Amino acid sequence: MLTKEDVRRVIDNLEGNKQFAAELLYGTGMRLNEVLNLRILDIDFDRNEITIRYGKGGKDRRIMLPKSLISKIKLHIANVKKIHENDLKDGWGQVQLHNGKTSKEFRWQWLFPQQNRWKNEKNGEQGRFHMDETLLQRAVKNALREAGIIKNASCHTFRHSFATHLLEKGYDIRTVQELLGHSDVRTTMIYTHVLNRGAKEIESPLDEILGGQ
Repeated sequence: MLTKEDVRRVIDNLEGNKQFAAELLYGTGMRLNEVLNLRILDIDFDRNEITIRYGKGGKDRRIMLPKSLISKIKLHIANVKKIHENDLKDGWGQVQLHNGKTSKEFRWQWLFPQQNRWKNEKNGEQGRFHMDETLLQRAVKNALREAGIIKNASCHTFRHSFATHLLEKGYDIRTVQELLGHSDVRTTMIYTHVLNRGAKEIESPLDEILGGQ
């Protein structure tokens, strides 16, 4: 697990879309594939929510939109819109949907589109998929090294750290379970072991009465 200071240092060593994606990983507890599969319509500024569609087990769930990222997300979406408009001008701009159909509507575009359009050499068609997960994984590994963190960590560690830090702040296990999308609370319980700090860290109720005398 990463400490809050570790997380800050790693994020500081990332740039652009990769930094933003890492902030979402830690800020929401989403899985890597859940972040990369986000589409524009999944961001709801009115309700400050993010909708995760077809998550693990094929279920949708809603999580909070970190307030500290709202301005960045709006700017990011504006940049994605420019990319989409350029694709439309070039005669492309369609994206594949979950049902196999395609759409050119902006709301269905990926939140993290590929930097370059793919091209089918046989028929000349072009389009964009979302950012490849290996690009973000590699960037995070490099950021960990640049930050001088020798812990065995990865993109998924942001999710572990998110859950642990919420529990440390006193949020109940059921709330964390819902945010993580765990169907069984026993899966979420694995994060509680880090809260066991040993007997020396526990304050006896007698100490409160006698003031440690």
